[in-house]
Amino acid sequence: MKTPGKGSRVPLDPFGADIAAESARLRALGPIVPVTLPGGIPAWAPTGYDTLKALILDPRVSKDPRRHWALFAELGQHPEWGWILGWVGVINMLSTYGPDHTRLRKLVAPSFTARRTEAMRGRVETITAELLDGLGEAAASGGPVDLKSGYAHPLPMRLICELFGVPDHLTESTGALIAAIMDTSDPTPRHAAFVQEQIATVLPALVAYKTERPGDDMTTELIRVRNEDGDRLSAEELLHTLLVVIGAGFETTVNLIGNAVVALLDDPGQLAAVRSGAIGWDAVIDETLRVHPSIANLPLRFAISDITVDGVTVPAGDAIITTYAAAGLDPAHYGAEADSFDAARGADDHLAFGIGVHRCIGAPLARMEALTALPALFDRFPNLQLAVKAAELKQVPSFIAFGWQEIPVRLGQ
Repeated sequence: MKTPGKGSRVPLDPFGADIAAESARLRALGPIVPVTLPGGIPAWAPTGYDTLKALILDPRVSKDPRRHWALFAELGQHPEWGWILGWVGVINMLSTYGPDHTRLRKLVAPSFTARRTEAMRGRVETITAELLDGLGEAAASGGPVDLKSGYAHPLPMRLICELFGVPDHLTESTGALIAAIMDTSDPTPRHAAFVQEQIATVLPALVAYKTERPGDDMTTELIRVRNEDGDRLSAEELLHTLLVVIGAGFETTVNLIGNAVVALLDDPGQLAAVRSGAIGWDAVIDETLRVHPSIANLPLRFAISDITVDGVTVPAGDAIITTYAAAGLDPAHYGAEADSFDAARGADDHLAFGIGVHRCIGAPLARMEALTALPALFDRFPNLQLAVKAAELKQVPSFIAFGWQEIPVRLGQ
């Protein structure tokens, strides 16, 4: 197949119904392909591991839309592009470049040090045990239970809310906000307006609550920085930093746990090898992140100057998506069976947590949660089974997130 000609772009599926197949189709077109995102936003999609890694590390690639996206000023002229504002219409370490990114990242980094992560292990174990008890009670009638809503979602959600001091009355709305940002299936102005309204209400409500009731949590610490040194963190940056860290702190771990469970239940032989100790849980997590990365495609990065990739030029000012799913499934890097889940392969060089200065700051916490949740689940319910075939599970409506809407299982107690 030939690379699409000038002006020809491949539309990405806004529902992300089959991300692996879509990645393969794009890969057949070349190392980097012109695509359109939901609503018709033009962008470029790297299709292989080496190409993506090189672009992530290239200093000519920025994450700041205000400085480096040629179409940023046109956002208001395209109501159907409004959904992207949750990603590029905010100012945090996900949408900044150079010194601004370094400044914002340093403010959050203390909450995700190895010492802080290890200090949370006991709390993770306690929440895990409580949720497993709840699953058992829910399954007492003998029917299937949803492992996502009963286990994979509440564990990281409760932990991140405790870390940032999110009160119970804001937990549901916080989760709904992140889910709406991840949902790329609705490019209507109404959906975009809902996201912006929630950003403008939920996050200020959290800041107001913690201002009145400060505690030993990260929101209180960020408020202190804003109040004492506005040069380091503005009021707007405070809100948007909370958005990215709370969202990334639970949504990606939800999918990591859920995707690992589904992959193992769909392959009893591999599950048996894991449970016998022949394959370690670390390997399971890495293979899950390679084949089913929690974030399939992350918007957006921008070419600061013209960048040529194998004879294809990405013009300065154009947008680039970070295609973690395509990179992880690249047969040129992982072999002919790159699309197969095989934890025994020991591939730990995946890019699912990013690489370089933008590597996910919460990666150690996500791994620790998964390393606690997964063995505990299979130890408590050794006869756990999917209640439907894996092929019948429905992907969340997103080309960004890579996970399941529900994971019905039978606990086999």
